[in-house]
Amino acid sequence: MIEEPPLLRIRRTFPRPTAAQIDAFRGVPTGFICDAMDGKGALGTAISPLDFGQPAICGPALVANNGPAEILATVASLGLIEAGDVVISAVEGHQGCSAAGDQITGMMKNAGAAGFVTDGPMRDREGVMAHGMPCWCTGLNPNSPYGHGPGTVGMGAAIGGQYVQSGDLIVADENGAVVIPLARIDAVAAKLPEVKSAEDELEAKVKDGLSALVDLDEMAAEGKVLFED
Repeated sequence: MIEEPPLLRIRRTFPRPTAAQIDAFRGVPTGFICDAMDGKGALGTAISPLDFGQPAICGPALVANNGPAEILATVASLGLIEAGDVVISAVEGHQGCSAAGDQITGMMKNAGAAGFVTDGPMRDREGVMAHGMPCWCTGLNPNSPYGHGPGTVGMGAAIGGQYVQSGDLIVADENGAVVIPLARIDAVAAKLPEVKSAEDELEAKVKDGLSALVDLDEMAAEGKVLFED
């Protein structure tokens, strides 16, 4: 027999990126950021924009680890939001009910949050869009979650194949959501100019008629390709 856990465990203070660190990623496409992290960092494909017309976001993660069919941690996170935060609602990928709807995300908007990201569905799409809160989720489901707990806020959680700690940097656009661990922000930012230069160079070549990236005949001569015609 185990002791009943508290309904909520909350960490109210945690390291956050500086304003300059956040600004270094504003307006940067998520694809560039992933390239600067060796092609990784994005949350799973199922987590996509609720509205493809919504703005991109960039801000520190505030993680609410709810568990399946739960919302108590997300509700508790409302009192901890700082301006520009991205609320991360982890529900262990549960698809049987919504992770949040228009009233909760409306309160997040009122508190100054920059966006909302969850590995579960949402509901009240029209209402969410009306108050302009950018959201990333797995789809829509009108079923309601419960608020029984247990949950944690201000700590970390596994979501979309990544582990996100509160204070990590979240960048999300129409292509998906990316997490940059706090300790890697400066190193990743330093690689962005190189990534952009390479992308610009390749884009120019494509516009100029480039139709292939590798020479198969040359690779065959080097023994790297075997033609079996």
